[in-house]
Amino acid sequence: MTTESVPAGGDPRRLLSDVRTLAHRVRRDQRVTWFALLVLAVVTLAGMPFDWYGMKVHCAPGGGCEFARRGVLLYWPPALLLAYAAIAVWYVRAARARGLGARVLPYAITGALTTALFTAAWVAAALYFPSHPQRFPEWVLVFDRLLTPWGMIGVALLVLARLERNVPLLAFTAGYLVLVLAPVTFGMDFEPRWGIRAAFLPQQIVSAAALLLGAAGFALARRRQR
Repeated sequence: MTTESVPAGGDPRRLLSDVRTLAHRVRRDQRVTWFALLVLAVVTLAGMPFDWYGMKVHCAPGGGCEFARRGVLLYWPPALLLAYAAIAVWYVRAARARGLGARVLPYAITGALTTALFTAAWVAAALYFPSHPQRFPEWVLVFDRLLTPWGMIGVALLVLARLERNVPLLAFTAGYLVLVLAPVTFGMDFEPRWGIRAAFLPQQIVSAAALLLGAAGFALARRRQR
């Protein structure tokens, strides 16, 4: 990154404009948004086998079924913590390579906190609901989808967008959260044909695909800026 010197007696408006331009360049050079999205996409894809094989399903002869998604609790907490640590390290290395500072620590902390939040919520649900079965209104189900690991990814991305002052990332995250909060079934009735396990895959597939497309888009945009 290069800058042009401004004479001390120059136009104050021009000086202010140059300072703003320089600050914008610094923020832009600090961004490795594509890497964060790529790591999170890989983590989401890798979590699918754990959710599939780690789910316990018990169906009564009368047709009612109970299930417990133990694989989510075994895989996602350590996977997300490692992902946020890797993203933080990459941001710091990329910033230092350009002689800049990195403000990625709040994002990593937010990622750790949201991981702890979803883990606590899922553990509480696993302990409570088997003995207290009940039906929920739609707004509760929306909140439940937000408390999924891929929902918490979106919440943490909002913090990253704020740190980077990255309007495109903010817009992407808003769209991503809309996908997460909307029930996704691909228009199919999964239970009779594919079983309860398969009914949870569409949401993860859509989330991972959105993160992959976002990573590709931000990587392409960064290459064009050089």
